[in-house]
Amino acid sequence: MKGSMYSIKDLETLSGIKAHTIRIWEKRYNLLEPQRTGTNIRKYCDDDLRKILNVAMLVKHGFRISKVSEWCNERIAEEILSLDDSSKKQSDFIERLLVSTVNFDEDQINATLENAIGEVGLEKAITKIVFPFFEQVGLYWQVGSLFPAQEHYFSNLLRQKIIAETDRLSVKTKRKETILFYLHEDERHELSLLFFNMVALSLGFRTIYLGQNVPLEDLKGLQVKKKADMVFTVFINSIEKEELENYLKKIAEIYPGKRVFISGGQIALHNPELPQKFNIVTSVKKFKRYLGV
Repeated sequence: MKGSMYSIKDLETLSGIKAHTIRIWEKRYNLLEPQRTGTNIRKYCDDDLRKILNVAMLVKHGFRISKVSEWCNERIAEEILSLDDSSKKQSDFIERLLVSTVNFDEDQINATLENAIGEVGLEKAITKIVFPFFEQVGLYWQVGSLFPAQEHYFSNLLRQKIIAETDRLSVKTKRKETILFYLHEDERHELSLLFFNMVALSLGFRTIYLGQNVPLEDLKGLQVKKKADMVFTVFINSIEKEELENYLKKIAEIYPGKRVFISGGQIALHNPELPQKFNIVTSVKKFKRYLGV
């Protein structure tokens, strides 16, 4: 069978349903039909993962397993769609995003995002729902349950929404200060950079958005022609602490006396020594406080 294979412990971790309960559901309701290894250990495929996530979501919302187990996949999907209007909690949005991403269900991803944005606005939807969702996705990657393709699939849909909001905000700048947003040459994770650029625009700041793969020489040339008052960059891809600290020193040389904001998992991991006027951004709230708004 093609695709990833999972243990019953993986399914427990991903669905929140205890392994003992999954075994009971298999025996009593024929919910899943796992393969068996030569030593009789259960192994589950991608379809099994999708089904247990879907079923778990319905059961957590009060549906009886005895009924859900009798439904076809199409009926289960229909019932999950019906949850959109009756369930608004943060955890519910995250769970629906997970299910729809695993299923590559673009319509459901969009519906869930639009629902969340309608409830709390784009900025809070990203900080309270999307970022925690990505943290959960990171856990799932550890057990091999979500492919990079699925994460990219979701990221690209979200990226489109952030860019649309950025375009709307870009004509409303009120402040004179300009913040430069960029990623260094070995960094490809652009979503958080796009998001903080959008936040800066929403606060009335002017921004210069360079995106991915920006060499230091380009930063030097740009600063001569179009000076930035502040700089924002992100470090998510793996980087050694010494290399990171050396890079930060080079940024400080290009932007002497300027405020530089840095964010990302590698900053939290290494806790690097910071040049003067460098600030670590761990949340939107902290970013706004640094900016004095």
